[in-house]
Amino acid sequence: MQINDLTLFVRVADCGSITAAATELDISPASASAALKRLEKQLETSLFIRSTRSLRLTDAGERYLIHCRRALTDLNLGQQAIDNVKEKISGVVSLAVPSDVGRNVLLPWLDAFMDEYPELKLRLHIGDTLSDFYHDKIDVALRSGTPKDSSLVAFKICSAQRVLCASPEYIAKWGSIESIDQLSEHSCLFFMLDDRTHDQWAFTKGGKEFKVRVTGNRTCNDADIARRWAVAGKGIVYKSSLDLGDDLVTGRLVPLMTDYQGESADLYLVCPGRDHVTPIILLLRDMLRERCKQRLGLKLRK
Repeated sequence: MQINDLTLFVRVADCGSITAAATELDISPASASAALKRLEKQLETSLFIRSTRSLRLTDAGERYLIHCRRALTDLNLGQQAIDNVKEKISGVVSLAVPSDVGRNVLLPWLDAFMDEYPELKLRLHIGDTLSDFYHDKIDVALRSGTPKDSSLVAFKICSAQRVLCASPEYIAKWGSIESIDQLSEHSCLFFMLDDRTHDQWAFTKGGKEFKVRVTGNRTCNDADIARRWAVAGKGIVYKSSLDLGDDLVTGRLVPLMTDYQGESADLYLVCPGRDHVTPIILLLRDMLRERCKQRLGLKLRK
């Protein structure tokens, strides 16, 4: 299926005339008519109802036009992205990231990214409160979990899961955990997001889901602090494997309840709309995907 044929179809629909559309695209009416017939043959349906005086879309044509416009828009955006990447990468990008992955994982990656594109200026916002794109003047944000707002553009960066773990010192003092029932006997470490404490933890085992409300004496609105408390032996933490990778590899934290599977903690790069997807953001997306793949792979091999 030729892009020129799709473009012609859209212009004919807009103009209501094959001749007018052909004039706009600088082709002959005969070539335009042949292109439409070729497209209809490939689709095995009629797109227009033709008469000597009028031309209108069929029901199939109306439905196809919606998807055709969207496809051509995406193709144009892709072409623009390629063209823009060829130009020098410069300007300012405001990036919001969660506290733990921002401080302990992302900083060296961003340093290398800035070294590769020295004319780029970065404004980094670190914190676990969800930033407002417009009020906080954020261009792009890293967020855990699939965005609920369908108007946002979200690129999946990696698949990760939450891991239940504690330090060797904590385990030596209070014992390990093998089942859900034992969680109530231990001090758990919480973090708050948007004034909500994450004290209900979910797991799966053998296709069955388990949810448990846990208790503890330490809560913070910074997820990095919860991780640090765990490393210091203050309790049990339940966080993304991406956040805990270095601690798990080095043995500062030890996985618990390994027969259970933790909740999904997939990471997404989110923009407020298609118009905000710039070449810089596409390059940032590709870098983050590759780096996260390497980091999660290293953890698994260890």
